This record gives sequence, C-alpha cells and structure tokens, in this order.
Amino acid sequence: MRDALPSIDDAGASVVAIGTGNHDYAAAFVRDEQIPYPVLVDDDAAAARAAAVQSSSFVGLFHPRTWAASRQTRQRGHRVHKAGKRVTQLGATFVIGPGDVVRYRHIDRDSTDHAPLDEVLAALA
Repeated sequence: MRDALPSIDDAGASVVAIGTGNHDYAAAFVRDEQIPYPVLVDDDAAAARAAAVQSSSFVGLFHPRTWAASRQTRQRGHRVHKAGKRVTQLGATFVIGPGDVVRYRHIDRDSTDHAPLDEVLAALA
C-alpha cells in the first residue's frame, strides 16, 4: 500500500493498518519499513473478530507456498518481520466509506494471499 499512496491520496482516501503485535513491535515495523500512515495494534484480536478475519493453522504456516512467498518477499528487498504473538492471524483489506459503507473486502485465504492492488484502487474510483 505504501507504494500506491499517491494514487490513494488522489482518490481522497487514507490508509490505516492494523497489526497483531504489541506497540513496540508496531513502532519497529513503522520505523524499519518507513510506513507513512497510522498503524494500530489489535493485540487482543477484537478487530479481527469484528471483521471475521480467520486464522491459519500452524500446518498452513509451513506450506511450501508460504515459504516460497517469504523467499520472494526477501528477494524483492522487503524484510519479513518477526511475528507477533498471534502468528497464525491472517490479514484482510477493506475499503470503507464514505460513511460506514464497505466498498471492497478481501479476506486473505492464507498467509500468502493479499488483496490485488488494482482491485483496491478500482474500489476507490
């Protein structure tokens, strides 16, 4: 999302990330990755439960696809950060608003699944 911020800003939208680690972990992530948008902490999984975001099994974390995706992420120059205490928590991407209307929803199926950026940007149009 960081690389798409100009397009997101042009659409009049904002990015907010919600992480599973504690405040120290979130601060290190923001600093290390130079994240220019707010990062909130969902250490007790309240936001994940409210959004019906699932967790992976521990077996799913060791799937070859997961390891391959992690290797590719490092090869692109991105650091794979230490996991928070909810290591199996999967992610999701939402486009909300104006108001309380959910315009786009992508619930990750596994730890390598992420919302396609073109779909996110299209939801902002």
